Amino acid sequence: MFIGHALLAFAVAATVTVSLGWSRERALTVGILAGLFAAAPDVDIAYALVGVATASVGSALALAGAFWETGNLVHRVVTHSLVVAPVVALAAALAVDSVRRTSRASRAGAFLAASSLVVVAGAESGALGAAVMGLFCVVSLGIAVAAARRTDLSARTVAAAALFGLVSHPFGDLFTGEPPAMLYPFDVTLFVERVTLHSDPTVHLLSAFGLELATVWAAVLVTLWLTRRSLRTTVDPRATLGVGYAASLLVIPAPTLDLSYPFVFTVLAVGAVGMTPRFSQSAKTRRRLRHSFELPDWWSAGVTGLAAVTLAWVAYSVVYLFA
Repeated sequence: MFIGHALLAFAVAATVTVSLGWSRERALTVGILAGLFAAAPDVDIAYALVGVATASVGSALALAGAFWETGNLVHRVVTHSLVVAPVVALAAALAVDSVRRTSRASRAGAFLAASSLVVVAGAESGALGAAVMGLFCVVSLGIAVAAARRTDLSARTVAAAALFGLVSHPFGDLFTGEPPAMLYPFDVTLFVERVTLHSDPTVHLLSAFGLELATVWAAVLVTLWLTRRSLRTTVDPRATLGVGYAASLLVIPAPTLDLSYPFVFTVLAVGAVGMTPRFSQSAKTRRRLRHSFELPDWWSAGVTGLAAVTLAWVAYSVVYLFA
């Protein structure tokens, strides 16, 4: 759900902003800002790189295992809290105000809010928790400062985007892995187990992957709507090649949450079809035609690749369920 958190927040925030009567351009800006904040909690996975760096060289699956084994020591704990989110949103608003008005009081307030979170994390989770919280605050405040310098959004709007993005993030993690510590630093558990979409572990993974695709499509459709583009002219017909991925069921182990990498990596690779050159015809003279290849623009390549991955997922799921 790394990408899904950001895209879902973007889609919802942009849609709500338009419904409130704001312009499409400002809605895009607010949506992007909410998406950036929604992605910020996952900076805690940076600690997983320590596991990869210290792991003995082995297969890709071994490195992936080391990545998650190390990362899960702090992943979805200090940064995924509904208690921490309002404090970070407040710090973001103060950071915006400090940039706009060059206010020392606001700058001090932002620093105090962030440093208090680091101190609490250190007391509750030790030096590692404090370091992760510190990184999280730096990234969040960096987003706020960038918003203050590159947009005209008010501090209140930035805080609202930050709060929505940060609060929405933990709920997307309920379908994979361990539920986040939503009320950290308090020792209160909201969800004991992840939400199970199906008793069959493979169908559960395919369903979770489908939810991820749905969030990506939501963001794409909202972007098309706000930029007045057409889905029909954006997607190239070669996306239908994704259907052929169903044959991988014969060579790739049935995916589960414990062994998802072969499926996820290969099905995402199907999206490369969107970047392949397209065959075009341009008139050289009235009697002769010159055939050439041209690269698609990045937007068309991305949406075509997404369509190919979606068709691959649908085909694979159908074959798994009914073959």
